[in-house]
Amino acid sequence: GVKVAVVDATGKLVDTTTIYPHEPRRDWDGSLHVLSALAQKHGVQLIAIGNGTASRETDKLAADLIKLKPELAMTKIVVSEAGASVYSASELAAKEFPGLDVSLRGAVSIARRLQDPLAELVKIDPKAIGVGQYQHDVSQAKLARSLDAVVEDCVNAVGVDVNTASAPLLARISGLNSTLAQNIVAHRDAHGAFPSRKALLSVPRLGDKTFEQCAGFLRIMNGDNPLDASAVHPEAYPVVERILADVQKKARELIGDAATVKKLSAQKYTDERFGLPTVQDILRELEKPGRDPRPEFRTASFRDGVEDMKDLEPGMQLEGVVTNVTNFGAFVDIGVHQDGLVHVSAIANRFVKDPAEVVKAGDIVKVKVVEVDLARKRIALTMRLGDEVVRKPAGGSRDSRGARPDPRAMAKAKEAPAANNALAAAFAKAAKR
Repeated sequence: GVKVAVVDATGKLVDTTTIYPHEPRRDWDGSLHVLSALAQKHGVQLIAIGNGTASRETDKLAADLIKLKPELAMTKIVVSEAGASVYSASELAAKEFPGLDVSLRGAVSIARRLQDPLAELVKIDPKAIGVGQYQHDVSQAKLARSLDAVVEDCVNAVGVDVNTASAPLLARISGLNSTLAQNIVAHRDAHGAFPSRKALLSVPRLGDKTFEQCAGFLRIMNGDNPLDASAVHPEAYPVVERILADVQKKARELIGDAATVKKLSAQKYTDERFGLPTVQDILRELEKPGRDPRPEFRTASFRDGVEDMKDLEPGMQLEGVVTNVTNFGAFVDIGVHQDGLVHVSAIANRFVKDPAEVVKAGDIVKVKVVEVDLARKRIALTMRLGDEVVRKPAGGSRDSRGARPDPRAMAKAKEAPAANNALAAAFAKAAKR
């Protein structure tokens, strides 16, 4: 069956069920009825579909549900479920949902990673998400340290809403550890939302030095001080106060007022404590508060009618999402339950030494089908859409014009002088260069 979980706006689990729209029961109408009732009851706005088994068929079911309930204005999105099964069987998931079936925990994870991918993915060992073909050939201790550092950089670059963040996410903030993260969540549960950054000092074992390290990465939305929702560190608030005095505006008026901020000179507000780079960062944050370094969220639009490898034909142009990048090419999900390979030589119309220079996991790309090998479940793709693709029918080999080769011509070619072969080899080598 298809596992269904409903979560609210904060990611809290509110309902679960299992439906059977596919083989062997094929209870399509019954599944629609159950989903319709859940969507109506909880005011569902988004439908996250894992990209695993029967994802395209379930995507059709979601499309029918959206047509059935147009008043809810729902949106459906296919989400990568990489690592969801690892999370669902983890100790952390068992603590979060002690009485919930393992497969339903995975459904909760898929729903949450659509809401806030960073907050959910930090709960999973980065190695379980897929970090490259040689991840098992290197020092596991060094790999773990390197991956942890990357995750920590990501979390600190984006920042965390301290009133909604989970303990695993807070633990990734500079200066905090798992114990302090648990203490913050416990204090929040006991006393309610933090009204300001200063209120964090009342958390047990969170002292001045720790506050100094973590405060700039923790956000308080709609708090007492509007600056608490920005990346400006509390230590730098005096600089902002001097700026406010100069422009004769309140903090709420200045934040986001790009025209006023651009007229300010950063040099004017430097002193012994705050140098030019710090003041420039403060002005950038005031101009565009809460900058999110992540690009606009996009998903690949899989072609209707292309749901299995059997539906693919050489020459087809499709949209897909890059799932992994190796030194010999990139794997692309085109919605047929089997990733296709774009060889490094077919990634761009120029020489590419490392595919990672051109594409990265998560990129939405347009590809053309070059070859489909059903027996070995292999799909060859190219990102050079101008390339001509030679179709290979099942009835035997043909030349580039579609004609069968002449046996007499082949025999003559075999009898050709060795010099001609050497010359042909030289031409081929030169062409490759």
